[in-house]
Amino acid sequence: MIRNYFNYKVKITDKPFLTESGKKYDNTAAISFLDENKKEIAYVECGFIDKEEVYALIDQQQPVNLDYCYIENFSLADYRESRNIEKKSYIKLYQFSAFKTFFDSRVATDFSFAEFDDEYENFENAHFLNGATIFQAVKFNQGGVNFSYTYFNDGNVDFSNVDFGNGEVNFKNSWFGSGHKNFQDASFGEGNILFMNTEFNDGDVTFVNTVFQSNRVSFKVARFGEGKIGFHFARFHCKELIFERTEFGNGKVDFRTTEFADAKVSFNRAVFGNGEKSFEAAQHKGGKITFRKSIWGDGNISFEQTELDNSLLILDNADFGKGNLSFNNAHIKELSLKSCHLDYYVDLRISQCNYIDLSDTVARDIIDIMPYDFSLDIDTINFSGMRLIGRVYLDWRENNVLKLIYNQKDTSLREKAEQFRILKENFNSAGQYDDEDKAYIQFKRNEAKAVLHESIKKHNYSFFWQYPVYAFKMLIFDRMGLYATSPVRVIFSNIIMIFIFSTLFTLIPYVSDNHLSPLAENSTFFENFGTAAYFSAISYFTVGYGDILPQGTLFRLIAGCAGFTGVFMMSYFTVAFVRKILR
Repeated sequence: MIRNYFNYKVKITDKPFLTESGKKYDNTAAISFLDENKKEIAYVECGFIDKEEVYALIDQQQPVNLDYCYIENFSLADYRESRNIEKKSYIKLYQFSAFKTFFDSRVATDFSFAEFDDEYENFENAHFLNGATIFQAVKFNQGGVNFSYTYFNDGNVDFSNVDFGNGEVNFKNSWFGSGHKNFQDASFGEGNILFMNTEFNDGDVTFVNTVFQSNRVSFKVARFGEGKIGFHFARFHCKELIFERTEFGNGKVDFRTTEFADAKVSFNRAVFGNGEKSFEAAQHKGGKITFRKSIWGDGNISFEQTELDNSLLILDNADFGKGNLSFNNAHIKELSLKSCHLDYYVDLRISQCNYIDLSDTVARDIIDIMPYDFSLDIDTINFSGMRLIGRVYLDWRENNVLKLIYNQKDTSLREKAEQFRILKENFNSAGQYDDEDKAYIQFKRNEAKAVLHESIKKHNYSFFWQYPVYAFKMLIFDRMGLYATSPVRVIFSNIIMIFIFSTLFTLIPYVSDNHLSPLAENSTFFENFGTAAYFSAISYFTVGYGDILPQGTLFRLIAGCAGFTGVFMMSYFTVAFVRKILR
């Protein structure tokens, strides 16, 4: 393929030209390709055929073979006008071939409303030197068409409303100049659709309302330039859709309301330029849509209102550049943002999602999961390994944070503890201190369980002392004060402890010689309990009036325990109370 030339010139000579297939032309077209300095960079000789000769073949319904030739101003619109045929009447072309053909036109090479027979149509290595290229409303029927390595120099190419039939459509390694590439309302049939390594260059590329029904549609390593890329309302009713390592250039990339059916969709390593990227209201019936290691450039990215109820949307290791990322009001079965850098606002207010993976992400701005004008039905969120430099907006109760984390099936207790720690720090920076306390409690509980299980796993026999130690810690630090987050819980625990000591001081004298002195003679059980409660309280709070004394070794030990417990629990209360008011 000859490309990157600045100009060209054509000279028609009387010298006959013989093609490789043995076809003879009476004249030879000598084409010189020039650079900006008018220096020849390439030279080609091919057969010359007059367009009227081609029109005569069409009249006679003869095969139209233009291989290895040069033709000027070919236009089916002119053909209809010269034959007084209605403008949109279909013109049948039989056994058409244009292998290594050079089309040249002052205005446009026009194949509009052509109907090709069922043979495989070949434009491989064809070269449209000048003028627009029009294939509007063409019917290729069942044969398929080959535009591989075709060069569209002008770049204004119209394939709108084309029916490509059920054969293979091959644009592999084709090259388009700057201009509008229009495939709007085109219909691709059951054959493979190949735009692999295609150069679209600058200008809008339109696949709006286009239908793809083949097994495989591939834009792998295709390159788009500056301009809008529109797949709005496109329908990919195929089994496999590939945009791997595709370069979308700068400009809006529009996949709004696109139907992906149940295709396996891959945008892995795709590169998006600077501009808005929209998959708003896109639909997928089930399977995977993957954007692994994709690069998104600058500009906002929208997956809002997508309907992916049975689909996995995977954006692992993606680089989102400078711009907001939104999944607002989307329905997604599973969303993975694992190992992504989230440097700008991320709207994760998803209407329905079973699982969101935020593990190993670096979040420098706001991740918004706070319900606002609609409820969020999110089952699980994985925060494992998140580096939270920014802030996560969520509410402990409204988002049901306990469910989000405890629904995780593949994370360890240590990982769950770490996630609660991350959220604890997040709530602290947001001033959500009640939510901070709840997260801190869950962090300590999971950390304690993790230490227990890890210790027993390391030394199996250690369960003899690990379980009692764990039970003691849970009783003292958790149940009695919720890790110093609840002064009310500590006060209630103090009351219970005083009641326990009071009960001991009341009941033990009935079975031993230990007693409190002095006690009134013939006192009732409730009178004894009142005295015991008084003694327990003054011992517990270390007041020590001395009006009632413990008699017996056991009672002295219990009184000492009451004093120590009181000192400990009042210190516990002080810590919990000060922690509350100082924030």
